[in-house]
Amino acid sequence: MRVEFTLVSHDPTMHHIGAVAERTGLSLRTLRHYDEVGLLRPSARSEGGFRLYTESDVERLLLIRRMKPLGFSLEEMADLLRVADELGAEGAGRDGVGADDGHPGARGRLAAYVAAAEERRADLARKLEMADELIALLHRL
Repeated sequence: MRVEFTLVSHDPTMHHIGAVAERTGLSLRTLRHYDEVGLLRPSARSEGGFRLYTESDVERLLLIRRMKPLGFSLEEMADLLRVADELGAEGAGRDGVGADDGHPGARGRLAAYVAAAEERRADLARKLEMADELIALLHRL
């Protein structure tokens, strides 16, 4: 597999991996892993080979970061990014994707992700309540 990058000498709208890691709360290792597995590749590379991210890349990373605590897999994260792209394309005046071909369209897949996120959040809330109960019991000892 051949990967091509745009080489950028200096562009103030591009962010180096360290700044992106700090801004998103994701580690450098995680960002490199996402690049290696193809979940989110940086939009460009500097002449020295450093990863450079756009503001759009950062927004996508923030979406991924929000999925992590809910236990979504890398495959699910990648699919949700595709859904976001498809919905963005629809909003730009393109035809709906998959609406009439027997496959769930982007809106249907988004609804499934919303339902899954709500269910996973409720599960986390139940676990948090149990943790609070444990802490209260420990304080009474």
